[in-house]
Amino acid sequence: MIDFELRLENETLLLRPLEGQDLPGLMNLTSEPDLWRFYTHDLSTLESLIAWSKPAFEKQRLQFIIIDKGNGLPMGCTAFGNISERDKRLEIGWTWLGKAYQGKGINNQVKRLMLSHCFDILELERVEFKTDVLNIQARNSLKNIGAIEEGVLRSHTLMTKERRRDTIYYSILKSEWNYVKRENDW
Repeated sequence: MIDFELRLENETLLLRPLEGQDLPGLMNLTSEPDLWRFYTHDLSTLESLIAWSKPAFEKQRLQFIIIDKGNGLPMGCTAFGNISERDKRLEIGWTWLGKAYQGKGINNQVKRLMLSHCFDILELERVEFKTDVLNIQARNSLKNIGAIEEGVLRSHTLMTKERRRDTIYYSILKSEWNYVKRENDW
């Protein structure tokens, strides 16, 4: 179902598979520990970035690097993971943007590219998202793109600094996709 060489792009962004040689360049974006408060890993060191990337390099998820086509610089990462071909579903996640790229509509463009591929090309039945129940910014972003809140799994995931996260799930279904596109002017 998933082509691990897949590239997605629009006029301004390129999403291409993460490669090992990308990691040192991403350190310019990841060095602030505060970025990782709601993330499962603190990517502020090269060692932690390498460990976090391991599932991508083992093809357990398709981790994209997000590149600004105007200047060729990386802006962050996102991924397709938890793929179930039988169930025609996957998760979009593992998303982060460098501080300079947050709040500029980039995440919305990224989600549009990914969701269009999921529903229009792969013809999936369901796309899932999950985040920390405390991450209000991520929750609002998911609601803004039309994802439906489904529920909370308590003490679900170990976070940085040994905190246990309550994880909130969202989804978009195939039957909702045309509405999501229309409401977001996609």
